[in-house]
Amino acid sequence: MTATMTDAPPPAAPKAAGAPQRSGRSLGMTLMIVAGALLLLSAVRMITGAHQLDSSGQVGAALGLAVPIGLAGLAGLWSERAGVVNIGLEGMMILGTFGAGWIGWQSSPWLGLLCGVGFGVLGGLVHAVATVTFGVDHIVSGVAVNLLALGATQYLAKLFFAEGSAAEAGGNPKQSPPAESLPDVTIPGLSDGLTSIEKHHWFLVSDLAGIVGGLITDLSVVTILAVLLFVGSWWLLWRTPFGLRLRSCGENPIAAESLGVNVYRYKYAAVAVSGGLAGLGGAFLALVTSHTYLEGQTGGRGYIGLAAMIFGNWRPGGLAMGAGLFGYSDALQLRSGGTTVHALLLVLVVLLALLAGWKLYKKAMLQGVISAVMAVLVLVWYLFTDEVPSDFVGATPYVVTLLVLSLSAQRLRMPKADGMRYRKGQGK
Repeated sequence: MTATMTDAPPPAAPKAAGAPQRSGRSLGMTLMIVAGALLLLSAVRMITGAHQLDSSGQVGAALGLAVPIGLAGLAGLWSERAGVVNIGLEGMMILGTFGAGWIGWQSSPWLGLLCGVGFGVLGGLVHAVATVTFGVDHIVSGVAVNLLALGATQYLAKLFFAEGSAAEAGGNPKQSPPAESLPDVTIPGLSDGLTSIEKHHWFLVSDLAGIVGGLITDLSVVTILAVLLFVGSWWLLWRTPFGLRLRSCGENPIAAESLGVNVYRYKYAAVAVSGGLAGLGGAFLALVTSHTYLEGQTGGRGYIGLAAMIFGNWRPGGLAMGAGLFGYSDALQLRSGGTTVHALLLVLVVLLALLAGWKLYKKAMLQGVISAVMAVLVLVWYLFTDEVPSDFVGATPYVVTLLVLSLSAQRLRMPKADGMRYRKGQGK
């Protein structure tokens, strides 16, 4: 069968040559960005007195909020690296929250965690059957999965949680009875010492103490598992033959097929793993964040995870940074309020000024002038106000999402055959 022009992938195949050098440069650039951000935050904290900017409590809350976003983004990365766009991440997370809440309160949170992953895999397989086997448009299938998951969990919640022993244990049509807590990890002695250093508010030293303290205090085992999954995904997808074959399915499935790769099998595996990771993100919300399933619990985190994946340029390291940024902005509006967000306006002024200088250096005059004008306007806003209005504080995560995507759009490089329909033997 002859493929149409819209479905035919480009002739380029993925190249492994030069990957170590690119990885080294990418790591160096990432470390420079992290160091610069830390110095900037420390300077702004000293100038404004907003010590909550990088306190251990703020970092711990940001980490907890970043984990489900990061898992959703990692789920999208697995799927899209194999050439399948997964808009259905939100629905798979919803399935994960229900499965974890349903089994978690009846048996143990560990079984609830596994059930959440299993429910997510089920949603991923539905998406794979529609897109890979039947060639349904990926966006249409993803939206359908979201709607089906929402409707199914609402119906099942009314069926299982509103009557009998579940109702007696605290369940109702919109939530499950509470489950037991999963264990937390804290390094004894070190956490207390870092807290003491943080309270001195020294330049950079206290900032480092607050950040490290937030990362090692009351750390959920699911958070540790998520970190291991990021590292394992990077190694599996970029350092093994399996990963090369899977990524070739997202770059040029016809070329992959000609080399003996079972494209259907790899796409199914990738989307199933994607669903499982999204389900794990939903299980985190149900068992770690709230200890119960709640209707509407995901709150659009599947879509924000996709934004983090795009910000990270379809790579685990950048994705982790994006998830951390979105989790940090979310934690700000939940914990700190308008005063701390007001201090961040000064950070935004510096970033816009640097962007303006870079654009002018690159002879992009219009973009440079616009960035400079925006820097001046934000500076005026900072100087003539003492607090950011509460309505704007609540919108901080979404404003950050839009800004990050708009600023990173020029360097993005998605898999070349991402979202294209594929039929076995279509290149013959």
